[in-house]
Amino acid sequence: MKKNFVIAIHGGAENQSREELGEAKEAAYQQGLENALMAGWHILEQGGSAIDAVEAAVKSMENNQLFNAGRGGSLAKDESIEFDAAIMDGKNMKAGAVSGVKHVKHPITLAKTIMQRSPHVLLTSIGAENFAMEQELEMKGDDYFKTEEKIKSLRKAKKKEKDELLKDTVGAVALDMDGNLAAATSTGGLENQYPGRVGDSPIIGSGTYANNEVVAVSCTGDGEGIMRANVAHELYALMKYKKLPLKEAAQEAMNVYKDRIEGDRNFIALDPQGNVEFSFETALMFRACKKNHDPTYLAIWKDDTGEWEQE
Repeated sequence: MKKNFVIAIHGGAENQSREELGEAKEAAYQQGLENALMAGWHILEQGGSAIDAVEAAVKSMENNQLFNAGRGGSLAKDESIEFDAAIMDGKNMKAGAVSGVKHVKHPITLAKTIMQRSPHVLLTSIGAENFAMEQELEMKGDDYFKTEEKIKSLRKAKKKEKDELLKDTVGAVALDMDGNLAAATSTGGLENQYPGRVGDSPIIGSGTYANNEVVAVSCTGDGEGIMRANVAHELYALMKYKKLPLKEAAQEAMNVYKDRIEGDRNFIALDPQGNVEFSFETALMFRACKKNHDPTYLAIWKDDTGEWEQE
């Protein structure tokens, strides 16, 4: 009898209203989520590894201009593009991460390659790009990433016409048939950020974490706050040492030191039993998951209900 296999993804969490997002864009996000989810699910369904599944799901979102990662990454103050990403294998707790790269088509694949082929965990900037070229990963010029929509969005941000700056992240967590967990996160960073700024996404234990015994986590939201609260590892610690079940631990992790650390904390998490938790305090989270051959759960708004959130 085959064991459970599960994948859950997020495409970021925001404070937009339904009117601001619009029906057409909402439908496009739903399609993008489904494409990413199924890219990872098919790998699991064929007996593939959790680490390959989360990479595939995140790569799909890095290809989609709607999401703040890869092709759709936000622009910094000087209209440059800088990407951060991380991946972690819960089986052996190996991890790879990258920050400040500008020309790598798939930062999540670079993170995975660092994990598999280098003695390091985190590479940054020019060194990371040189490593990517040595490994013959696909590179792209600025024109590939600098979409007209992102340029217009940055100009609005500079004029302070936007109260809510883009700060989304994409991510995935998976459980394969062998009982292995994995987590992956990728981001274009904070819109209008200072060049060189690094958020929580590539910091192991902050925005990304996986351990087969306990949980896999991928965060999105206020990077500075998530980093200071060490949210992903906090969730892990609450489950491992306080013995809390996933749902209770997730709620506590969202609120720990909230009196001292501002900013929204949002994340997806998956435990070894295949339980999934979508935790977010924003108006929406682009999210989806699928367990075995069960129906797909896909949602955006807080009031979107489904079996996953009733468990």
